Amino acid sequence: MNRSLALTTLVLTTAVLAACTQEQQNQINRDIQNWTGTNGVLEVYAGDKVVRRFLKVDKISTALGTTDNTPRAYRYGYGVLDENLNMQVDPSEKKVYFEISDYTNSVFFENPR
Repeated sequence: MNRSLALTTLVLTTAVLAACTQEQQNQINRDIQNWTGTNGVLEVYAGDKVVRRFLKVDKISTALGTTDNTPRAYRYGYGVLDENLNMQVDPSEKKVYFEISDYTNSVFFENPR
């Protein structure tokens, strides 16, 4: 009985996801990731050199206007500022709030460690 229920749930979930547009699937993935969290790294570049790195970033959010709810041209989040750029959270490094412009050369990725 449990096996047939699991199979039915799997078939229904697959059918619902197949009916979603790509953007809806991406939103579902982001919602799951926001709920489970990530171990993200944000690197900010000046040319080809890393000038800032934030570790343990849960997510980067798009800023929205207060009254018009329109997306703004910057993103924000919280992460540990990797002051010495060694890809490790050292005892002296603290969690900070950051904002980056849409025009900032940056890369956000999940920490492979």
